[in-house]
Amino acid sequence: MLGKSLMGGRSSSPSKNRTFVYEVTGLRQNGENDNNDYPFRSSSSMFIQVPYDRMNDEMVRIGRMGGKIVNIRPLEVSEKVLQEVSESETSE
Repeated sequence: MLGKSLMGGRSSSPSKNRTFVYEVTGLRQNGENDNNDYPFRSSSSMFIQVPYDRMNDEMVRIGRMGGKIVNIRPLEVSEKVLQEVSESETSE
């Protein structure tokens, strides 16, 4: 209890609302994702949005599916890049 009050608890953590984007390569169909109700994407690279508090669990899940995380970046950076791309397309 004392440690939680000194650290501010989870509810006041600024990282609680942060989301990151994992760029993942090498995912393959296996027993863990065979039970999904949707088809497995078969491209060479995919992007997965992950909340800060689920980052470790998602890394373990990706590893079990044979994937390799090649890049991790905050979602805000991704949104900024998308905005810059859309602005450059409209100016052409």
